[in-house]
Amino acid sequence: MRINRQNSKFVTSAANPASFINDGKPQIVLSGRSNVGKSSLINTVLSNGKLARTSSEPGKTIMVNYYSVDNKFYIVDLPGYGYAKRSDAHKKQFGSLTDSYLNKYGSPTFILQLIDLKVGPTGDDCMMLDWLSASGIPYAVVATKADKLNKTDREKNLKALATHPLLCDEEGVCNVDIIPFSSLKGEGKEEVFSLILSHVTESKNAD
Repeated sequence: MRINRQNSKFVTSAANPASFINDGKPQIVLSGRSNVGKSSLINTVLSNGKLARTSSEPGKTIMVNYYSVDNKFYIVDLPGYGYAKRSDAHKKQFGSLTDSYLNKYGSPTFILQLIDLKVGPTGDDCMMLDWLSASGIPYAVVATKADKLNKTDREKNLKALATHPLLCDEEGVCNVDIIPFSSLKGEGKEEVFSLILSHVTESKNAD
């Protein structure tokens, strides 16, 4: 499938399930904690530095954001989780919105779970990985901010991810793609896009 990644645009922000898009096109979902780099990944992978708003202040993505890619599929940016300064009411609201998308009214085709390689999986990340492993929805892990570590720590943290119990089977074999990613250096850009296209193609062939 040929995709013009630069023919991408923001479509809408959904604040409630009634606004979710369910038009049959594949939906590639980005999940991760606040400030993990979801907006930066969108801009990098789609070669458009201004498509998604980035912020040094976490907690800005509070709705489900849809981006159309060459009118063939969507990238769906879920609200970031784990932002400590959010009120309990806001956490419940955003958690409910994500739950509604993933479990009830959304149409996820493939999920990219973003984890900060320097920080490693947080408790919230582990809850999401546990859900993903049980969901049956295909997913991969994108280890963001890979440029923030020296070579030794990078290799150590990647090994820790590749051997994490939630990413491995009973024999300790990791069956989940883990892609080191850096929006600053462009590392992982083509690997992530290639993975996205493979699932978009598979989804369209299945229709």
